[in-house]
Amino acid sequence: MNSVDSYYIGWIAALPIERAAATAVLDQRHEEPKDFKQHPTDPNSYTWGQIGKHNIVIASLPSGIYGTISAAATATSLLTSLPQIRIGLLVGIAGGIARPHKAQDIRLGDVVVSQPKGESGGVIQYDLGKAKAGGKWELRDSLNRLPPVLLQALSSLQEEHEVSPSKIPDILHDMWRAYPQMAESKGYNPGYVHQGFENDRLFKPAHNHIGGGTCTECDPSWEIEREPRNSTNPKIHYGVIASGNTLVKDAISRDLILEATGEECVCFEMEAAGIVDIFPCLVIRGICDYADSHKNDRWQRYASATAAAYTKEFLNWVLVTQLRDTPRALDVLQI
Repeated sequence: MNSVDSYYIGWIAALPIERAAATAVLDQRHEEPKDFKQHPTDPNSYTWGQIGKHNIVIASLPSGIYGTISAAATATSLLTSLPQIRIGLLVGIAGGIARPHKAQDIRLGDVVVSQPKGESGGVIQYDLGKAKAGGKWELRDSLNRLPPVLLQALSSLQEEHEVSPSKIPDILHDMWRAYPQMAESKGYNPGYVHQGFENDRLFKPAHNHIGGGTCTECDPSWEIEREPRNSTNPKIHYGVIASGNTLVKDAISRDLILEATGEECVCFEMEAAGIVDIFPCLVIRGICDYADSHKNDRWQRYASATAAAYTKEFLNWVLVTQLRDTPRALDVLQI
């Protein structure tokens, strides 16, 4: 248990709050293995632990340095120091693409998971490609080809959720009991708890944010009416994730990008496109905003928590024997 060779899963977070949520859902936290020899070129710091039967090592991007390039550097350094890693988990927050009129009713705090669709491996890079006739965009070829061990676990968990509710609410409550301060709000820093339905507002694309840290001054007549939910339990959505180095926080630009890609994407984020070509990686995102001008930080901690909680539930469906037989990430590395 104290050997570095027993750690097969690399968990990558971009933000400190995402790493905090990841650490909080560990069943056990481990000391650094005595036989771990960090490569001289690897600047990462690591958190070691266990979820269920799996040993996991967690890394995060350097503070304040985000995007695909930083994510790629973090993943590459991890694999340099930990060549026995089989699979990756990229877990954190994202801007949701809510389209209630198309039955894509994504809310703040919900969880989005990358899943192959058609020719897409589950992630597309929206800011790298070439223009085609008709204003469409030819995207990079099929990012994120998931290994069978991840696809099998996804299928098993989706089947389970058809007959039984997700364990995310239970995992969140365990987190709050173990770390009470995570359930507290401190000044302008809301806790890792649901922020209230009244603070989850989706506006029509033409309505820009009026100003300030909340939408108090935004015109309610521009708000999109949605069916009320009777529970704060997050819902889980599977689909294609749009990734790139451009922070999307304008609804018109958001919708133009989606139209150009020709994909029915479920969220925008800024790291996956830098990782998935060099690391067999499942992308799991908690929704903290709607990628529009009304974007603020209020839901980021809770979204980090729901993404981490889903990841913990997911790992219980990853078969230990199948993971052990999965090729090392370095052996399927694409340069």
